[in-house]
Amino acid sequence: MTASPSAAATDSPYPAVGAPWSATSWRRQAQEWIADRLATGAGRRVTGPVEPRVRPWSVVWRVPTDAGPVWFKANNPATRYEVPLVATLARIAPEALLTPLAVDVERGWALLPDGGPTLRAVLGSDGRTAAEQGRPGLARWEHALAGYAALQLASAPHVGELLAAGVPDHRPTALPDLLDDLLDDATALLVGEADGLTESAYERLRAYRPSFVELCVRLAESGLPATVQHDDLHDGNVFATATGYRFFDWGDASVAHPFGTLLVTLRSVAYAFDLPPGDPALLRLRDAYLEPWTVRHDRRDLRAAVAPAMTVTKVSRALSWRRAVDTGDPARDGYVAAVPGWLTELFEPDPV
Repeated sequence: MTASPSAAATDSPYPAVGAPWSATSWRRQAQEWIADRLATGAGRRVTGPVEPRVRPWSVVWRVPTDAGPVWFKANNPATRYEVPLVATLARIAPEALLTPLAVDVERGWALLPDGGPTLRAVLGSDGRTAAEQGRPGLARWEHALAGYAALQLASAPHVGELLAAGVPDHRPTALPDLLDDLLDDATALLVGEADGLTESAYERLRAYRPSFVELCVRLAESGLPATVQHDDLHDGNVFATATGYRFFDWGDASVAHPFGTLLVTLRSVAYAFDLPPGDPALLRLRDAYLEPWTVRHDRRDLRAAVAPAMTVTKVSRALSWRRAVDTGDPARDGYVAAVPGWLTELFEPDPV
């Protein structure tokens, strides 16, 4: 396999130190693993240099082969659970995920087929913005959300397996203690620093804990099962194929109340389509997502669970960002403010 760009090159995308992929030896081992898995498992041959995309929490390579591109992803130690999670979900709901060509659970490596265009690319393919597309673009989201809900329903009986694979436990019963742990982590919250929590914001969060516990109790008693929760489901993390929608980039995922998904999804849709909070189009998307759940639950109860689920999921977002920046990569400094930032979102309104 042709070598990736040298770490010593001035235009190298790799950090000089910190992340595992900063080492030339690591990249050589990954290249050898890819070439071997492609040759033995898929009968393919690498035909050119990889095209890297590097973040503090992961590295993704586009790998050209004689049968089209494939994708390699490696996670930092705190998010390596994505690999067994994707392998498990692909087995449970193969219509909703890409089946990996190969995985290495111990090293946090996955090799995936090309998924085609993302929903974001499809929405922008005719030269109009998502907002200009209007109803046709929103209809795509309605179908995608129904498929995602079906994936969550299929995954609910497998929660024990997901937790055993290392997927974080963000169920409502666990979140109060997780919030306490975050509030005790002054380093992660950057208390008193320019991009962190002010002392008054920190004290406000401390005082909010009883209300947060009440929300978690409501969700725990709602009768809805905990399941996989993507936690970053926007149009850039959905493949739009001729046979349906497939969901990827599960590095923020957890086992949680399912409806927390709507926090990021509806915010991203509202931004893309220029919709104000409470817009009827957002309510239709909410209901399209809830529809598969009505087979087992009352529609009114489902709607009542949406707002508290989106609120408590802001703590999940802060926790996922703390895992993401748990790395020695100096580039992490550009993202650390997301941890306290998501906690302060607890006091901000939601799209619906």
